[in-house]
Amino acid sequence: MDDDVQREWAAVAAALMVDEGLEARRALQRAQTQLRLPARTPPPGPALIDAAVREHLAIFHADTQPAELRALRETALAWMERLAAFAPLLGGAVWHGTATRLSDIHLQLFSDDPKAVEIALINAGLDYDARCAPGLQGKETSVLSLTVRCDGLGEAVGLHLWVNDAQAQRGARLPDALGRVPRGTCAELRNLLASAESDAAKGCETCNDGP
Repeated sequence: MDDDVQREWAAVAAALMVDEGLEARRALQRAQTQLRLPARTPPPGPALIDAAVREHLAIFHADTQPAELRALRETALAWMERLAAFAPLLGGAVWHGTATRLSDIHLQLFSDDPKAVEIALINAGLDYDARCAPGLQGKETSVLSLTVRCDGLGEAVGLHLWVNDAQAQRGARLPDALGRVPRGTCAELRNLLASAESDAAKGCETCNDGP
């Protein structure tokens, strides 16, 4: 019974994450309320949530999600190149391949000067909001949030810059709970984009082949 509850909880949370752009924790809380689950009900684990998200995408967004993901990854790469001085790493749904047009872009940046990123944004004439949130290794981290243009989507998206001290780079790419590399470099993101383009081209060739 517990397994069935967890799968249903994960499925409802996945729909909220994909269709409304909620982050996982908030989606789980809303799903728990919607399902009227007791407060002490064990939540679904990361593997179950990830599987539910990918299943929801495959069923309801297969025709649109790949192009939306590519557009967000291209925008992320442009900003990573722009902020190359801060050794950017891309994380979240855009890195893991589950992003849709409702997803924000999250970049981890590293600098010995905690104000250097803000100065770079100010010098570029960019407006941003600043807040603090638990970041890598649970440390309180400055988060700079901007609204930026995503050409591939033809609309604005959220960009969040997590500003860490340089030492935080050491553990930033340790495997996550699912055994995945949690964040990627510029070079790795370029490879993902190139691989997706190659796969798309092969798919077109197959479609054009005769019987």
